[in-house]
Amino acid sequence: MTPIWKCIFISLTFFKLSSTTDHVPVLIWSTNSSLWNRNTAEHEGHIMSKQELNRLLQPIYTQASENLVLFLQDKLSTDDFTRYSRAHGDEHPFQSVQDFLQTSGSAMMLPAVNWRAIRHLIEQIEKNDKWNVVSINEMELPDVKTPSSKNTLFLVTLPPVNRINDKSALKTFTENDKIIRNVISALNNKGISYSAIYTAERPSATYQRMDAAVQTGRRLMATTTVSYPPLNVTNGTGTCIIFYATNFTITANKTNMIDLTALTFTTGNVNTSASECASTNTTLSLKYQNPLTGFNGIEIRFNMQNNFYTGSARNWFTLDTMEIIQDNGQTAVFNVSIVSAPAEYSFHCQEVGTSSRYGAVLTPVNSVAQQWSVYIYEFQIQGFNVNGGLFSYASDCTSFFTAPIWMAIVTCLVLLYIVTYGLHMIMQLTTNERFDDPKGQPLSVPQTE
Repeated sequence: MTPIWKCIFISLTFFKLSSTTDHVPVLIWSTNSSLWNRNTAEHEGHIMSKQELNRLLQPIYTQASENLVLFLQDKLSTDDFTRYSRAHGDEHPFQSVQDFLQTSGSAMMLPAVNWRAIRHLIEQIEKNDKWNVVSINEMELPDVKTPSSKNTLFLVTLPPVNRINDKSALKTFTENDKIIRNVISALNNKGISYSAIYTAERPSATYQRMDAAVQTGRRLMATTTVSYPPLNVTNGTGTCIIFYATNFTITANKTNMIDLTALTFTTGNVNTSASECASTNTTLSLKYQNPLTGFNGIEIRFNMQNNFYTGSARNWFTLDTMEIIQDNGQTAVFNVSIVSAPAEYSFHCQEVGTSSRYGAVLTPVNSVAQQWSVYIYEFQIQGFNVNGGLFSYASDCTSFFTAPIWMAIVTCLVLLYIVTYGLHMIMQLTTNERFDDPKGQPLSVPQTE
């Protein structure tokens, strides 16, 4: 690990287990060597407000003919650096950012800045007559000619990170790092002095809570403290459905991906008015407006049933199907496997999706469903017997005898067999009944019978 990343990791350690709903990391470097003191560039243990960020960036504002390059990711958190910073084969995420931080005239690393401060920074510059704003969408820097009396903000909006799995996220971070390198190289080739900022519009929900990090194995879980509350659906008298996930992502045609996590749980840009609550059938309806390119709106439905089973002499609820209803009337239907729990419980599964390697699998039923992929992380739902707007104890999708448990049982049986066999052999050992007496007649052992 290089010294610059060691410095970043130490700065970010305080925040690795904290909430991810209010701050983003900010990395700043500049060709000017007199903007900040490297020894005071780290700000551990403090979430910086928009006023503090504005004061910190004053040296950039006061520079004559200064240019600011803002690389804006959709979502970014401190854990992304520690999780994806190492090279994996041909993938080298954050390599260019690391090089620029090491070789720049001055650099600063801010582990936690209120995410609203970033949007405020952009709005403040756009309203300032002394600044020109130039948007850069891809890897080419256009030939921009601006008046020498004005500063220029190059706003580079990076492609959103595909977080459906670590491999996809790693690939996107690597491609975005190449975009950053190309833009900075173009500025250097033109001889343009600049200050650069790498940050995001929103934090990514990739952190693990302290209690979740130390607990393992299958267990019945009550609702624990989370970074944002679950989605509650009411029927006029009280909460009848609760839904929660830390990552809710759908992908159309294998390329058009949208992360519905923020729309569902934080911003509230979801309509649940079509949800239905009853004693035997419950439907959670999630309607989104313009969530994907080419879709004016989609509706996602989770259909649940509550039935009495004589074998267990109790009621169990099941999540039977999930539907994605498009604005053109086409409906993708998925059968849901093993999502069931006693009617008084909620259901929890770490990973739910269309891949067969997940704990609960969504199996496409029709041809329309073949065009969609779904990924839900830390999935938890309850559609019946909701009390106080809180999850009941959760039945987990992990089977009681997991692979590690079976390995331990087999190992113990083998060791028990070895010990038993050894004790049996020791018990079969015998000694001579008679011994030679040196003062008496020697023993005579017949050679023949």
